[in-house]
Amino acid sequence: MKTFPSVTSRIQTIILSVGRGLLQDALRPLATMLGGHLALPLFFLCAAVLPCAATTFQWDFTGSLHTARYYHTATLLSDGRVLVAGGTGARPETFPYPGIASTELYDPGTGTWTVTGNLNAGRLLHTATLLPNGRVLVAGGWPDHTHNGIMASAELYDPATGTWTRTGSMNVGRAAHTATLLFNGKVLVVGASRGFPNSAELYDPATGNWSFTGSTVTPLFGYHTATLLANGKVLVAAGYDSNGDVSANAQLYDPATGTWTATGSLTTARQDHKAALLTNGMVLVAGGSNFVSGILASAELYDPATGNWTGAGRLNVARWHHTATSLSDGTVLVAGGLSRRNSLASAEIYDPATGNWTATASLNNARGLHTATLLSDGSVLAAGGNNNGAFVATAELYGAAPSP
Repeated sequence: MKTFPSVTSRIQTIILSVGRGLLQDALRPLATMLGGHLALPLFFLCAAVLPCAATTFQWDFTGSLHTARYYHTATLLSDGRVLVAGGTGARPETFPYPGIASTELYDPGTGTWTVTGNLNAGRLLHTATLLPNGRVLVAGGWPDHTHNGIMASAELYDPATGTWTRTGSMNVGRAAHTATLLFNGKVLVVGASRGFPNSAELYDPATGNWSFTGSTVTPLFGYHTATLLANGKVLVAAGYDSNGDVSANAQLYDPATGTWTATGSLTTARQDHKAALLTNGMVLVAGGSNFVSGILASAELYDPATGNWTGAGRLNVARWHHTATSLSDGTVLVAGGLSRRNSLASAEIYDPATGNWTATASLNNARGLHTATLLSDGSVLAAGGNNNGAFVATAELYGAAPSP
């Protein structure tokens, strides 16, 4: 989705719509309809006097969640609905943030939420992964008072029955980790485990069991990103290291060998950033924070062909706890988050074709620690979050504004 500059005629509108195509190709249907020679003079006459505007995009409220929450997950199901699971609605001073067990389904057809089955254990800072069989795997999270606060348990959601069932537990507890569905149908989890910071595990849906897979090159204590590349490898970038420092390290997991190898380091150390796979195979990383620069506006690109990172411009607003969503037109929508201590409503678009960031419509509610999900129709659902300490139940859709 792109926001084009305002234009002043229908001729310009057609030029924008056909991009690099020929103008006569856009005009041919009109010429045929009106009888060839008469059509084009009439068209140019109308174009000179009838102004129009380019497509713009906006956020519109949709149905609200039944339970306000943040640190939850949102998963697009095979039938187009969205499953929101867990999270917390507790204030920071109530550490260790009791987890929410409730889950809800959003139906894009009606714009409403319905309560579905409860998790067997309330959790936040967990992961949720859609499996090839249509079920959703939720793993790890916080808090588990019997295992140093970090959970090893995992459960499966069945959309056909609306119920959760326990599956095999991870070998070690994890929170603020990542989970990545591989091309072979297994799920890779890595990072954020006390006592086993270099460990990674694979979940096999066929058996419901977890197994260790290699050791990471550098330890990962969470808030990193993991991105499945076009070649089937997984890029894990930045986050916290074993000393509690923010890292610039990056590494690759190869499912064919079950091994980890170092790749080029980011130009800027960061944690709680966001990553998006671009249509050209490169990976965009944006925002986050570190102890030196604070909240970051910088962005960078990883090229799997070279293993190197290069700058990708700067966000208009420095942010973390935001979302980054790859849109159907190849651009990336970054929305909300926090800038220092304030929640953000602003949003912006990264265009890989130009390497530029441009502001787009702002959210109606400022929010950070929310979720953003690309729906089947190309719109984006933002749900829940935290707005300067107030927990958010509202949800919004980003899409093209209606024609006047």
